[in-house]
Amino acid sequence: MNGDEQLLNRRVYGADHDDPYPGPLPHRTYAELVGGPLDGLLLDIHGWRTEEVDDGVALVTELSRWPGGRALYDPRPGEPRTSGPGVSCRFYYSGDTP
Repeated sequence: MNGDEQLLNRRVYGADHDDPYPGPLPHRTYAELVGGPLDGLLLDIHGWRTEEVDDGVALVTELSRWPGGRALYDPRPGEPRTSGPGVSCRFYYSGDTP
């Protein structure tokens, strides 16, 4: 299996567990979630403005310190980003909030 095939086998945050194809779509843009309870998932950031990506995210998850709380993920300042479809950046776990 090549790198593109491995990418397409990854799961996107928010996809239903019983979705027959919970992986990324080739024409969308994603951030890879690194660390914490959602490690390894992809977040669909297609159409986000640069400022929105810079702000990071608080994602609802039952796997956080507070069930039903949010896991916080942020980009690292100065880390390179690519444009176009595929994985364009990484968001790193920074903690949980209720």
